[in-house]
Amino acid sequence: MHVVTASDGAQALEVLSSQSFDVALVDLMMPNVGGLELLEHVRARSIPVEMIVMTAFGDVDTAVRTVRLGAFHFLTKPFRSNDEVVVSVQKAAEHRRLVSRTELLERRLQAEGFGELLGGSARMQEVYRLALGVAPTETTVLILGESGTGKELTARAIHKHSRRRDAPFVAVNCSAIPVELVESELFGHVRGAFSGATATREGLFESANGGTIFLDEVGDLPPLAQVKLLRVLQQGEIKPVGSNETRVIDVRVVAATNVDLAQQISHGRFREDLFYRLNVVAIELPPLRERVQDIPVLAYHFLRKHSARSRRDIRSITPEAMQALEGFSWPGNVRELENAIEHAVVFCPGDALSPSDLPLPRGTGPASPESAPGAVGGFPESAFDLPFREAKQAALDAFEVAYLSKQMTRADGNVSEAARMAGLDRSNFRRVAKRAGVLPPKRE
Repeated sequence: MHVVTASDGAQALEVLSSQSFDVALVDLMMPNVGGLELLEHVRARSIPVEMIVMTAFGDVDTAVRTVRLGAFHFLTKPFRSNDEVVVSVQKAAEHRRLVSRTELLERRLQAEGFGELLGGSARMQEVYRLALGVAPTETTVLILGESGTGKELTARAIHKHSRRRDAPFVAVNCSAIPVELVESELFGHVRGAFSGATATREGLFESANGGTIFLDEVGDLPPLAQVKLLRVLQQGEIKPVGSNETRVIDVRVVAATNVDLAQQISHGRFREDLFYRLNVVAIELPPLRERVQDIPVLAYHFLRKHSARSRRDIRSITPEAMQALEGFSWPGNVRELENAIEHAVVFCPGDALSPSDLPLPRGTGPASPESAPGAVGGFPESAFDLPFREAKQAALDAFEVAYLSKQMTRADGNVSEAARMAGLDRSNFRRVAKRAGVLPPKRE
């Protein structure tokens, strides 16, 4: 601990302006520059220090005024005990560390992101490079990645940095549209085109005219809609359902999928020529488990967002909670992390998130050496014979199998219920469970 003394308020202001301090103990009555005046100078110059004001002439009005001027605490002399001062200084120093960490994270949030995407990892920097490079062009983009990795956020960022930024951005979840309505929704229809078509209606492509249309889960488009989409990409034309006339449109297409389109092509479910039209520039978003170093910045971003939304004054995440967040595999990716932070904000009783606030499986994070016989750090000795990447992947795989199997058991084999308990949508749960070899029972 480094301590500096000043004989009066003027000297204190000079010292505070030239050096960095966490806490300043300030007497209210000082020659030249008094405590209140010093507080005003510190606030006016935005000097990053917590001020504790001391006085032998304390009253409620003075205490309120000092706090309004930015004082962290107000102490009346004589002190009841030295411990009172020590505790106040410790709390002020801890508050300054939290503020400094928040400010650092704020700077990282501004520096390590693209649009609403956040993270400074090498994988995300490559995503930003590709997205920024393609954004000013008219090139079609295919965004690849697991559910919850931020595909729509990437598409929105590309649109925002394009020449079409002032035109519409229309997002379409292709898998959410009933098969029989896909063509009508995308390309519109004329009156009488089918039963229930009582009026002519423009489709989503016309709504996006001049701007960008984002086709999420494009691999789920039915065959006829794929043919019409290919025509849009080749000729820039659409034909509404039931119409004999084509209409020229100017729309940039950004598509996304979490399935292997090459495999879909081999099974005859996706057109190869459409794939090549969509896959001019491919951007692959990494799963959160492959960019663990981005978790702190994401966690604090979501903490700030949901604390403000819930009107809670939760300022930090304890080291133990952060260790748990970094130790989880996040099968639902960034979306699941945000849901976990929102849950924790709702149930947190204090001003810092702790492991008990997080909706994570018990024991998430690095295990203790005693957690398994013959284990070191919670891992069997044999794991240390593997290269780092293989050992890490083996641990993640083992966790996924155990976690998903447990959820299926708890849900009595019901996939939908198991997905709900895991905080995942049903299709994503099935995909992760299939990859992990946890086959769902016949009864769902």
